Amino acid sequence: MSFDRRTFLGTSAATGAAVALAGATSTPAAAADTVAGGASAAGPRTYAFTVMGTTDLHGNVFNWDYFTDKEFDDKTHNDVGLAKISTMVNQVRAEKGRCNTLLIDAGDTIQGTQLSYYYAKVDPITARRGPVHPMAQAMNAIGYDAAALGNHEFNYGIPVLRKFEEQCEFPLLGANALDAKTLRPAFPPYSMHRLRTPHGRDVKVAVLGLTNPGIAIWDKANVQGKMTFPGLEEQAAKYVPRLRSLGADVVIVSAHSGSSGTSSYGDQLPYVENAAGLVAEQVPGIDAILVGHAHTEIPEYRVRNKATGKDVVLSEPLKWGQRLTLFDFELTWAKGCWSVSKVSARVLNSNTAVEDPKIVGLLSDEHRKVVAYVNQVIGTSTQAMSSAEGPVKDVAIIDLINHVQAETVRGALAGTEWAALPVLSQASCFSRTAAIPVGQVTIKDAAGLYPFENTLEARLMTGAQVKDYLEYSARYYVQTAPGEAVDPAKLTNAESIPDYNYDAVYGLTYDIDISAPVGSRITGLSFQGKTVDPAAQFVLAVNNYRAAGGGNFPHVPQSRQLWADSDEIRNTIIQWVKAKGTVDPAQFASVDWRLTRAGVPVF
Repeated sequence: MSFDRRTFLGTSAATGAAVALAGATSTPAAAADTVAGGASAAGPRTYAFTVMGTTDLHGNVFNWDYFTDKEFDDKTHNDVGLAKISTMVNQVRAEKGRCNTLLIDAGDTIQGTQLSYYYAKVDPITARRGPVHPMAQAMNAIGYDAAALGNHEFNYGIPVLRKFEEQCEFPLLGANALDAKTLRPAFPPYSMHRLRTPHGRDVKVAVLGLTNPGIAIWDKANVQGKMTFPGLEEQAAKYVPRLRSLGADVVIVSAHSGSSGTSSYGDQLPYVENAAGLVAEQVPGIDAILVGHAHTEIPEYRVRNKATGKDVVLSEPLKWGQRLTLFDFELTWAKGCWSVSKVSARVLNSNTAVEDPKIVGLLSDEHRKVVAYVNQVIGTSTQAMSSAEGPVKDVAIIDLINHVQAETVRGALAGTEWAALPVLSQASCFSRTAAIPVGQVTIKDAAGLYPFENTLEARLMTGAQVKDYLEYSARYYVQTAPGEAVDPAKLTNAESIPDYNYDAVYGLTYDIDISAPVGSRITGLSFQGKTVDPAAQFVLAVNNYRAAGGGNFPHVPQSRQLWADSDEIRNTIIQWVKAKGTVDPAQFASVDWRLTRAGVPVF
């Protein structure tokens, strides 16, 4: 049977009941297929099907890096993008039978590349007669059946998200994204998909969507008073029994939440950020969970449910379309119903696939527009700058970010009671490949310094609080004794603490003694040549992620907000370069922090 998903989903957000038939039909070939269609007439009735999954696509359609303006590549030679995912999906559908597959996603779809930024800000999909978002076009063409909301879906505001939702021919699911006033679902909580078997009894597959409660703090400006985000376990416990009562033979959760049980924002909310494993352990009735958010690769991970003693199979495909998860289900008909007899999971690597010409042709015009946009020249630089050593050294390119932020905050506070306070700034090495060339500087060069959609705030801090902040940041380094050999590649805890959760603070001078234990590493902390007074007041220029508790840095979330901007920091950098015309490191760059061991510089 064919259908328009909108016919089934048009009122689902209001009713809280999303029901979508997958459109699968049996064919003579499928009916005779003993692998996908079941067993012979003499044996037990069985049925096998496959659910494919992606997550954290972050605006990647093509195997292209808009920040470098060339084909994407990394040290392990991964490829990215929906065009490659489409090829693998087509191969799986050809192997399994189109009617025996579903395709779902676990969120973070419309933010992350200059392609997605362009259609949110430069040529926005919300404009009158605006374009269709490239991610909606690609995912519609590939034939997604459902997608969970990610936290980054809210970065551009609810109107952009609602327009994207309208353009998608599949439901965006979020059982724990509630209207703040009514506490009713603001999006469809789940979708139901019917797979036609050769045995006369369809298999009903429910997909429950869960998103991240951290949205409430990370995108507070966009969602406060409009939406609220309770915990994943709480909402799963509410909906899974309901799905079973509606006749679901199989329940799959698509969760934009990692599996580790940890949170990056500490105790800012009473909910766990990475709760997929807890959902599997605590909520009975779930067969599998597609995991997102953590940007890790987990081909298959089994969690024993406490109530049933049964394993729940989890899988997280690597970000940006680098992997495609395959959940393979085997069902058996017994006592008048289907039951899951086996579930396994694995991932396919997109670097083994070519880009689907259908997707390439569909979005080639959009791609060309964005390439032209990012190559616009906005100024010149007197020197080349690189972030390659940013994690271990005070480099000019990070100073540039901090200088722009500090200058912006000083300008914003001019004429206020805070104007006389010294302004500090924090920044991280967001990308180890970011670079500003000597000579012409383009939008892609400037934007590449700040690949996240963070905005800028000004927070009031004391000297003691700033020192605590720096001590916490310095946990990033591996404790290394004096005289011990130093390998810069092994000097940081980047495996557990991402580069973006190590902050350098601009405007102060200090050493980080990596031979000392965590919490006692900051020495020589001074401002304008004088030891920092613990009671002194400073203004910290800080991104909204950190200000909201991201990374669990101390003091900032509770500190007084003096000012906040609504524009992305990378746009602020772009506009600064345009206004100055020339980027000259001699005007802003200096070595103000360094790594030491017992007073001896490491480098």
